[in-house]
Amino acid sequence: MRRPVAVRVVGPLQWIVYPALITLAATVVLGTPFHLFGLHLPEPVIPVVLAFAWPLIRPSMTAPAVLFLVGLFLDLFWNGPLGLWALCLMAVYGAVLLSRNLLAGHEGLIRFFAYAACTLGAFAMAYLIVMVRVANAPAILPLIAQIVPTLLLFPIANWMLERFDDGDIRFR
Repeated sequence: MRRPVAVRVVGPLQWIVYPALITLAATVVLGTPFHLFGLHLPEPVIPVVLAFAWPLIRPSMTAPAVLFLVGLFLDLFWNGPLGLWALCLMAVYGAVLLSRNLLAGHEGLIRFFAYAACTLGAFAMAYLIVMVRVANAPAILPLIAQIVPTLLLFPIANWMLERFDDGDIRFR
């Protein structure tokens, strides 16, 4: 007689919707004009974590649609050109999706370098689009002040990969 196997089903609500809502809430909280000793809160582009982790967890049709909506929210929230961050996040998602087979099975340092390359690529794309749009180069120091906290969010992406990868044994 076979024993029943406990199946831990991880649906789109757990690995797509809840992280997207948490990301939006964190973006709003970090976007508040709070100053302490002349310093303000960092404003990382938190959805880069989702754009990096989601294609490695499980490619789906829902994730890019939600990522596009999150990117449009960032554009509206930061009063940027509409579609800028949606395009950059979709580019990260596409790059990771294409290199998914190369990144599968790697941990730690390799994932960090891939995350850093995707993050720097997204910021370079955003920088070039803004530069062409306004016909002037944006300031570098605020850009670096946004890149560094975004890079420091890698442990969250790594945690998501560890938490949700192989979350449903039906897909093994």
